[in-house]
Amino acid sequence: MSESTTPGKKGNLTGSARKFKDNAANWHNLIQKWELFNDDGSTIATKIVNLGLNKKSNMESDMVMEGGSLAAGDPSKNLKQNNQELEEECVKLQDVVDKMANILSKMEKMVSDERGICELEAFQYGEKGRAEPLFHTWPTHQFAEVSSKLYESYKQELALKKTILQELAHTSNTDLSMVYLSSWLYQPYIDDSVKLLLESLLLETGHRPL
Repeated sequence: MSESTTPGKKGNLTGSARKFKDNAANWHNLIQKWELFNDDGSTIATKIVNLGLNKKSNMESDMVMEGGSLAAGDPSKNLKQNNQELEEECVKLQDVVDKMANILSKMEKMVSDERGICELEAFQYGEKGRAEPLFHTWPTHQFAEVSSKLYESYKQELALKKTILQELAHTSNTDLSMVYLSSWLYQPYIDDSVKLLLESLLLETGHRPL
């Protein structure tokens, strides 16, 4: 993301302005990484569902053949292999969720830092804040408010993904599995309003041209 679009009247940014501009770039980069992890997780989750359906099919086949042609004590190689693959994919999905949790912790740190800046400016300039905005039009507290809203959306989304991770491999209901897959892919808590907030933040801080 280019730094050259910084409003010229501000010159070389320092202090609060520098921090908010850097954080805006960080928000963009972290969200990009989140989307990549979401795509990876969606692929893994689809494999888990397919393996789960295969497992269910194999178990039903074993039940049908019980007392028939299955040798006593034979656990079925297909079922054993399926269980192993299922476990491996669940470990991969756990890894993706852990990486998303790491992203969320970085988002939380930015929110905390920006609230600290707002408290400092409130002490320095009083309730009305600084006389001129740091960039174009936003008062200082608006940066922290936007960051907080972004963080809350991703916090809710991570909680949903943790639930999907816990339930996906144990769900025998095909329709419910499809709901989980759809929820993972389309991320209901990260809607168009989140994208608009990010673009507004990038525009205000000069990362997007006016």
